[in-house]
Amino acid sequence: MWAFPERFEGRHVRLEPLALAHLPAFLRHYDPEVYRFLSRAPVAPTEEALRAHLEGLLGEPGRVNWAILFGKEVAGRISVIAPEPEHAKLELGTMLFKPFWGSPANKEAKYLLLRHAFEVLRAERVQFKVDLRNERSQRALEALGAVREGVLRKNRRLPDGAFRDDVVYSVLKEEWPGVKARLEARLYGASGNP
Repeated sequence: MWAFPERFEGRHVRLEPLALAHLPAFLRHYDPEVYRFLSRAPVAPTEEALRAHLEGLLGEPGRVNWAILFGKEVAGRISVIAPEPEHAKLELGTMLFKPFWGSPANKEAKYLLLRHAFEVLRAERVQFKVDLRNERSQRALEALGAVREGVLRKNRRLPDGAFRDDVVYSVLKEEWPGVKARLEARLYGASGNP
């Protein structure tokens, strides 16, 4: 069984366990564009719908969730989805509120979890799935150094009943040193030190 710390501390972000106490931030930063491509999107921008959204994330077996704190603000969340220690792999999923797009929040949250996966857990593979229509997230993963592997057609049903095609990206253990160096340079400049 793999263990994940309750908290991570970076230079730009802190990760703390996602909880219903973060609901006010989800309400404050609700934007349909943020949820457009999520298979677990809330059905409406109401407190009840967003509470159900959070409860769904928190109740999913095997899933580990953190709130991403950028300064004193909740910038979004990041999750380990269905870790498989027997196969030395896991999947990461993120959702960043729109005011934090382009900030270091997403990059550093991913960096902290990738570093834990490869350097502590000794994972062989970390994967990401992105809606085929979500070109912004695909470009972000490519800039990170993740490799596009292909498309899983009609892989998930969306709340409106339509199906989502998922683009699969991954980083393998042997690719991590290059991805790590690229991320550290982008996040921390010439020193590369977190």
